[in-house]
Amino acid sequence: MIKFATSKFMTMSIIFLLQQNLVCSECSCENEVQDSNHKVSEALKYKIIAMATVLVSSLIGVCIPIFAKNISYLNPENDFYFLIKAFAAGVILATGFIHILPDAFEALSSPCIGKKPWKMFPFSSFVTMVTAIGTLIMEALIMGYKERSEMKKSQPLNEDDEAHEVNDTSHAHNFALASDKLDSTNRLRYIIVSQILELGIVLHSVILGISLGVSRSSKTIKPLVAVLTIHQFFEGIGLGGCISQAQFKYSKVAIMILFFCLIFPIGISIGIGVSNIYNENSPKALIVEGFLLSASAGVLINMALVDLVAADFLNSKMLRNLRLQLGACLALFIGLICMSILALMENS
Repeated sequence: MIKFATSKFMTMSIIFLLQQNLVCSECSCENEVQDSNHKVSEALKYKIIAMATVLVSSLIGVCIPIFAKNISYLNPENDFYFLIKAFAAGVILATGFIHILPDAFEALSSPCIGKKPWKMFPFSSFVTMVTAIGTLIMEALIMGYKERSEMKKSQPLNEDDEAHEVNDTSHAHNFALASDKLDSTNRLRYIIVSQILELGIVLHSVILGISLGVSRSSKTIKPLVAVLTIHQFFEGIGLGGCISQAQFKYSKVAIMILFFCLIFPIGISIGIGVSNIYNENSPKALIVEGFLLSASAGVLINMALVDLVAADFLNSKMLRNLRLQLGACLALFIGLICMSILALMENS
């Protein structure tokens, strides 16, 4: 149900974004004129290379946590797995703050859009805030509904019969119910987290793909190929860790992997297809892009801080182990630093 809604939302968002870009703009801003040495055929070659390398790196990144969990030191109960999740949390957090949010600010503060109301209120920050809180509320409501349903199922039908049960049997039964209930609740949380996280990643991936696809400058595309390849690899590790803990069926795992791996190349393909009529400085296009990027940033920031950092750093196992705490903090900062370096490379 959640996955269907995610796919439907993504499809409608892409269609709407493209519709707005095909509208003739009344803004005086125009696309930059490319130098004569930037041939379209050369740019297309690098776009195809980007599609292949990003696809492979995304597949490797997302599959490592999923299929390596049978290895002892990569098991979710192992200390090393906490370090991997902390690194992934740093990657996702930096992606939201450093890679996506600045682009959202840039889109909604562009001189190509009108001053009112876009220059009079920080819409990017507002949308990010609302999305982050909305994601948390939605997750809490779903978890609360599941919790209430489990409580109703666990209530005895006949209280008189329950009073005559043997105490030892009753305690053992209640302990088993509590354990099953905890496992079910944790699994539901992982399911929600993995699907919402994928939505946030997919939103900005398709926008990045379209932006790369419409570019006609080979000098712009060449350095981005390596950066985006590494970028998708790290994001794949973060998403794969959440998928592995959700314990999906193999068919669902395959669908989520394909959805993550293919969305960036699909975005590039869409960009290539509309490159001749695409106006990246259209006011309506900038507004739609700014809102989508802001929403994506809000989702990723919430997921990283609430569902990854807070959940693991306040885990009783980590609180009792100082070395694990320090190691997780170091892994978190390494993830932040890696994505920060990639941001510097993208802008250089």
